[in-house]
Amino acid sequence: MRSLALGTGVLVLSAAALLACGKEGSSGSSGPSGGNQSSGAQGAGCTPAKGNDLVVLEDDKHLQTVDNIIPAIYKPASTPALISALDKVSGALDTSKLIALNKQVDVERKTAKNVASDFVSQNSLTAGVSGGSGDIQVGAANFGESKILANVYADVLKAAGFNATVKEVGNRELYLKSLSKGEIDVMPEYVGTLTEFLNKAQNGANAAAKASGDLDATVTALKELGTAATLDFGAPSQAADQNAFAVTKAYAEANGLKTLSDLAAKCNGGDLVLGGPTECQDRPFCKPGLEKTYGLKFTGFNTYDSGGPLTKTALKTGKAQVGLVFSSDGSLASG
Repeated sequence: MRSLALGTGVLVLSAAALLACGKEGSSGSSGPSGGNQSSGAQGAGCTPAKGNDLVVLEDDKHLQTVDNIIPAIYKPASTPALISALDKVSGALDTSKLIALNKQVDVERKTAKNVASDFVSQNSLTAGVSGGSGDIQVGAANFGESKILANVYADVLKAAGFNATVKEVGNRELYLKSLSKGEIDVMPEYVGTLTEFLNKAQNGANAAAKASGDLDATVTALKELGTAATLDFGAPSQAADQNAFAVTKAYAEANGLKTLSDLAAKCNGGDLVLGGPTECQDRPFCKPGLEKTYGLKFTGFNTYDSGGPLTKTALKTGKAQVGLVFSSDGSLASG
């Protein structure tokens, strides 16, 4: 999805898409009083713990829509050699690796091209790919993660025999038109966000959501929608960039927290402040969803940015115990 926390330009589009997923109800009821309300264990409260390292608590009940990275391909350009090369990249990616890649670009200020080249080499991604020919243009949106992935795709496609180049593109409305026309051939995309983007475009703004917390079902829906948009897809990776909820590593370790269910079981009954953008108070994927799905009982909500430095600083300084972040945020690498 490439989501909220990453800044401006095309990231703003991605943030809007992410918030729209919540607004359209992909994660459930818009409030805590909806059906299937979790009983919510009443814990004794958790020991506050400030710290500089943040960790994500596992969304073990799948509140969030899946947003695994998947290569989107202009269908006439899709060949077995191209799919095989891109699938090799998908097979090498997971969220931990994606966090590390983003850290190098967003925190350490290395170039996306160099980071991509190192990743390809370290994971032997050019070995065994072949059979390609002709020009392939890979699109990259204007943020670090997309640029890294586009350069990884291009390096592996070159090794397979394609004349692959990377072109920076605009927002999703613009680049999907280019992709559907063959003006670009390949684009790193996000399963849930693209599914809902195509769903609303083809079936109307009020169409029932087709993306969910089920990766296989969402990919199936994406492929069906992709047919009308002249799109083919490679395999989804295990790497995901989606809404996530973080705590300090010290807080997690002090209270034995690994999942959001752990948080509900152990930390209800004490101070439990949630931090995030103002929309979080109303969107089903955020505060209402946490209350409904996990039975979490927050003692307060503090308004910060969308997964950005204000939210993360609030967590580190103890002004909030839980904050909305993104699962592939490079600042999570040390956690």
